Amino acid sequence: MTFLSVNVNKIAVLRNSRGGNDPDVVQAARACLHAGAHGITVHPRPDARHIRAADVHALAALTAARGVEFNLEGNPFAPPRPGYPGFLALCAAVRPAQATLVPDGDAQLTSDHGFDFARDAERLSPLVEQLRGLGCRVSLFADAWDPVRSAGVEHAAAIGADRIELYTGPYADAFHRGEHASMLERFADVARRARSVGLGVNAGHDLSQENLGAFLAAVPEVLEVSIGHALIGEALHDGLQATVRGYLAILDGAGVASAP
Repeated sequence: MTFLSVNVNKIAVLRNSRGGNDPDVVQAARACLHAGAHGITVHPRPDARHIRAADVHALAALTAARGVEFNLEGNPFAPPRPGYPGFLALCAAVRPAQATLVPDGDAQLTSDHGFDFARDAERLSPLVEQLRGLGCRVSLFADAWDPVRSAGVEHAAAIGADRIELYTGPYADAFHRGEHASMLERFADVARRARSVGLGVNAGHDLSQENLGAFLAAVPEVLEVSIGHALIGEALHDGLQATVRGYLAILDGAGVASAP
């Protein structure tokens, strides 16, 4: 089956909007794990708009104590600044099971594209080596919707990455319009190409209970999905643990991948 890693960034957004520690990010992550989630994801940004360095340490302790995966996302090229020691420094401090590299800039509202591997491979290679030296499995954010940007996905294997994470935002948009059939073909093709060179395949961004099943049916052998925004939004209506269990039921029904 495909593993579910719950992204709890949005819990931190709500907390930071008021100050203090309510709602508690660690408590929310604990509830997700209690409901059966296989891991926790966070994406600390240099401006600390949601997850902060202290959250990273606290969540690393929680996931280690529970024996589940901690997936740390971030831009490895963003320079350190007060309150943000840098992505590699955070990884060195907490040793996440998985480090997912994402090419997002400070001004981006959210991650909205993958790496251009033909252009970025040389810069990424030493960073991938460093992270693997820390014991992290390394995943690189990748596009599948655009044939040009997905053309060099095989470079991820050449520079030592373990996995790619398919950026699924364009698929979710197409699904909402009822125009996702051709989009799914592109995603399935990129996933096959990645697996053919030894890369595992993850997926994430704007996946929801509405569109997840169709995605997994068309793109087999997805090892892990990272879901936050939709899951937290749905949880406002149905409760956090019930929502996590809803996603797990979809993954159980798909039954498409082995454990990472």
